[in-house]
Amino acid sequence: MKQRILVVEDQEDNRRIMRDLLVSAGYEVIEAVSGAEGVEMAASANPDLILMDLQLPLIDGLEATRRIRAEPASSRTPVIAVTSYALSGDNDKALAAGCDAYFSKPVSPRRLLAKVEAVLPKPDGEGDGK
Repeated sequence: MKQRILVVEDQEDNRRIMRDLLVSAGYEVIEAVSGAEGVEMAASANPDLILMDLQLPLIDGLEATRRIRAEPASSRTPVIAVTSYALSGDNDKALAAGCDAYFSKPVSPRRLLAKVEAVLPKPDGEGDGK
């Protein structure tokens, strides 16, 4: 079974870039266009990993991450912040909100995939000698 990644990003071009990259690497991709929708999908779609833009409509990515962390069903789902607004201290804010990693845009596809693979939980039975 393919691992599922939720991309929470309001810009269609950015979603397409991430979708194309992740699908070509063998992942299933689901998408949300707002922080509120991302919180809902994190609970209902049970993704293995979330890529979270920080500048989103309705609620920003930091608040969306806090809400995801507050829900038992999604509290342990890894979240990687991906943002074009890379100001001093944003990395610390993202980590304090519950993100597991932080990337500023434009993102190097190779670096992003390496981080996804490092943060993403291994599927059951992989890497344990079975």
